[in-house]
Amino acid sequence: APLTARPGAAMPPVDLEATRADLSRQLEGKHVDDEDLNGYLMYPKVFLDYMGRHRQYGPVRALPTRTFFYGMEPGEEIEAEIDPGKTLEIRLQAIGETDEQGEVKVFFELNGQPRVIRVPNRLVKSQTTSRPKADPANEGHLGAPMPGVVASVAVTQGQKVNPGDLLLTIEAMKMETAIHADRAGVVKALHVRPGEQIDAKDLMIEIE
Repeated sequence: APLTARPGAAMPPVDLEATRADLSRQLEGKHVDDEDLNGYLMYPKVFLDYMGRHRQYGPVRALPTRTFFYGMEPGEEIEAEIDPGKTLEIRLQAIGETDEQGEVKVFFELNGQPRVIRVPNRLVKSQTTSRPKADPANEGHLGAPMPGVVASVAVTQGQKVNPGDLLLTIEAMKMETAIHADRAGVVKALHVRPGEQIDAKDLMIEIE
């Protein structure tokens, strides 16, 4: 039968402030304004995906459209207003050769100051293993706190764990760091094995 009343009238009520607090927790303490809250209520997955990319890449909406889609050419200069009255002048100087990790060095100036960063070259295949990154909004994702080597894994897939249980150890700078569970659950998936190299924020274990 066709609807004769406002569609929202048939939906259960929402505690806006409780939802705002929960969303802030998922976003690692970020202030949630009404615009954020409305976006999350209407399109929760789309909004969280958007915020995840925003955390990863920063405020890309400040970039000119052409730069966002096609990048910059050496010698090109652009301006990006990141806050009212705060504009960054960015000049691309050069792009280095692709290394064995599939990354390149990018040389540029930021407000006249030289900067160098390393970024992945998505046009070539890396000779090293590329791992998925842990999603900060997913409480079940355990990401690597630092680059290093997995020294040991103390759990198996399907194993129940409690807060404080040892999950694995990482060796970095000739020191071992023990990683413990911060929540109760079941090990859904293991993404690393002893002896494997990992980078910061790599997804190591999923707990559900």
